[in-house]
Amino acid sequence: MRLLTTTLALITMVLGGTARGLEPGSPEDTLMRYLTAMKADKYDEVYDLSSKTLRGGKDKEAFVKEMKAMMSVADVKIFDFTVSPGKVEGDKARVPNVLESQDKFVNTLGLTEHELYTLVREDGGWKVDSQLLLEPAEIPKWFPQKQKGDAATPPSH
Repeated sequence: MRLLTTTLALITMVLGGTARGLEPGSPEDTLMRYLTAMKADKYDEVYDLSSKTLRGGKDKEAFVKEMKAMMSVADVKIFDFTVSPGKVEGDKARVPNVLESQDKFVNTLGLTEHELYTLVREDGGWKVDSQLLLEPAEIPKWFPQKQKGDAATPPSH
């Protein structure tokens, strides 16, 4: 299983998105797999990586159906993402991410977004629990390499 997880993480890094210090089973690894599944429209995998709270009490079939509908209506396109090292505090982790995406309602211009995900320990592993967009003033806290005047693009790898 560990070899499979490591292999999936390496494939993920090659196909879309990178993370430094990615360890199988870590919050960063979980977020990488979650975003990779979102990008590939694999909502059954997204369900498995989501907390009970994020699932909203839906069973897998209802969750997948709703995600497909929402992503289709919003015409969401995920181009790339860069998962950064997170901070673990007990059974909760916060993991920053730089997202390159576009949709019809929120990010029509395809601007770079700096996100912060909260993950929780649940059912023996890390699960994505929530996501928020960082305000410009919060970006340096989670992305120390970025200064206020820097362009809002992820560093080259």
